[in-house]
Amino acid sequence: MQIEIRADKKSMAVRGYVNVVGRDSRVLHDKTGPYVEQIMPGAFAKALVANSNVELRFNHRKVLDNEDMELREDNIGLKASVVVTDNDVIAAAERKELRGWSFGFVKQKDHWKTDEDGTRHRFVDELELREISILDKTPAYIATSIETRGEEEILVEFRADQPLEDGVDYIRQTETTTETKTTTLTPGDESTMFCAQKTIEIYKLKRRM
Repeated sequence: MQIEIRADKKSMAVRGYVNVVGRDSRVLHDKTGPYVEQIMPGAFAKALVANSNVELRFNHRKVLDNEDMELREDNIGLKASVVVTDNDVIAAAERKELRGWSFGFVKQKDHWKTDEDGTRHRFVDELELREISILDKTPAYIATSIETRGEEEILVEFRADQPLEDGVDYIRQTETTTETKTTTLTPGDESTMFCAQKTIEIYKLKRRM
């Protein structure tokens, strides 16, 4: 995850991979026992075609403005680029408390395999992508909740993927202004022109999760 805080501290850009497809998760557990899981390539692409209005949240709770959110699946996984203007999230970034991404989904289609050593593998082929979240706490990889849709109970699953990088990159933009005075003489008149030059200094900090 890369976080770029604007100089005015009124917005920030957040970019990174929410989930890497085709890669085993850490060990998960259900009522049957331990297993590992993969989101299959193409699952997110199909989900984004079916639902283009995926919610952006903070810690799976607070709904954020998703007008400037871009989601796409590439050959690595689900990639997100968002612009956040929420004061709580920006304040957490200022304190360097943001920890990564998570996402909530409903399984549409999956299949299972068991290795000779008894390890169970779950492959999620199709899913309904409900939301992605920015987290300010160390995420638990797996969690669930039950939603009621009419008389039907819907199992919503939450995942926080292991990051590609070893932490969160914080980039801060600071703005300095240099004032230049230019004096131009014309016959019988003296005029003064001021021009301001903006210099953007970018500091890149590395924070391990």
